[in-house]
Amino acid sequence: MDERKRPLEGFRVLDLATMVAAPYCASILGEFGAEVIKVEMPGRGDPLRAFGLRSGTGSSFNWLSEARNKRSITLDLRTPKGADIARKLVAQSDIVTENFRPGTLDRWGLGFEALRALKPDLVMVSVSAYGQEGPYKDRTGYARIAHGFGGLSWLTGDADRKPAVPGASALADYISGVYAALGALLAIIGRDRTGAGQQVDVALYEGIFRMIDDLAPVYAKTGYVRPRLGPDSDSAVPHSNYETGDGKWVALACSNDKMFARLCAVMHRLDLLERFALVSERLKHRQEVNGIVGDWAAQHTRAELMRRCDAGDVPLGPINSIADIFEDEHIRARKTLETLNVPGEGPVTVPGVVPHLRSTPGRIDTLGPTLGQHNEEVYRDLLGMSATELQDLRVAGII
Repeated sequence: MDERKRPLEGFRVLDLATMVAAPYCASILGEFGAEVIKVEMPGRGDPLRAFGLRSGTGSSFNWLSEARNKRSITLDLRTPKGADIARKLVAQSDIVTENFRPGTLDRWGLGFEALRALKPDLVMVSVSAYGQEGPYKDRTGYARIAHGFGGLSWLTGDADRKPAVPGASALADYISGVYAALGALLAIIGRDRTGAGQQVDVALYEGIFRMIDDLAPVYAKTGYVRPRLGPDSDSAVPHSNYETGDGKWVALACSNDKMFARLCAVMHRLDLLERFALVSERLKHRQEVNGIVGDWAAQHTRAELMRRCDAGDVPLGPINSIADIFEDEHIRARKTLETLNVPGEGPVTVPGVVPHLRSTPGRIDTLGPTLGQHNEEVYRDLLGMSATELQDLRVAGII
């Protein structure tokens, strides 16, 4: 195991959240050394444990992957005693992650203002459907709703079909988790300078909207509403997906005129430059240009297309299934996949750590823990509880 010190060692994260978005933020912090204590409901645990295909451990593979590097404790935050214990844990933590509907934690005495009074340098990361402010803040929402509200679903799919959902149905959750982790780190830097903590407020739809190209300034200036274009782009042609002669698919990124000239050379079709040298002309004749490139792609295997385009410095890549990804040599070299042994299941392969830090890299130490696996060590070692106290809390259903 790589024993190099990670950048967040010495920080403690109390993860009160469920499912993906805010917990994913905590997982990222845990990969880079933060101690993450995952708080779950007694008896039930995080719903992610039951979401998707179950492993031999009884928990889902979603749980094993996304609860990596976490310690699990059980605690009913809704009870006065549970909330009191939570406050004691907060007092010894740097960051709290949560994704309750705005106002819920306030009712339990665990809202940001109450916790900040207890610990002025606390950083609380709050991820919710529509954020902590605004007329929709009390609405519920999931990634699918965020894809629609943030404008992504409108753009996804073919022009003559209904709006579709991105293949990664939880994409907004993961994007929100990344922004939440960024916010947590920025807040920690701010705390180092001022001594004060703050709340990080992330709405599920905002990360999706932030990543949709020039949609906003173009609409504001011109009123243009970009339609669904399937695999195509509204700003470049040919910039699409094409089927190869061996029944596979490739993605071609031909984003400017210089790139198109290179593609024409690779295709041995320099005559196309007489009509289509400029992107403006190619956009006017999208169907014709796509047809020419599609016919060319269909005459070659994917491997041959890759070889030719690599040699001609044309950006073309395979459209991989998960089976393709598992076989790819570059994926192996970059450790994009990592395999860990899980008691009761055996080897489990999950996505690796991103980003790659050369001197202080993150790592995956463990996959998702069993429910309450770390109750005794956290409550005993961190809060100094006795065996009798723990037993009384178990009997009362608080842990």
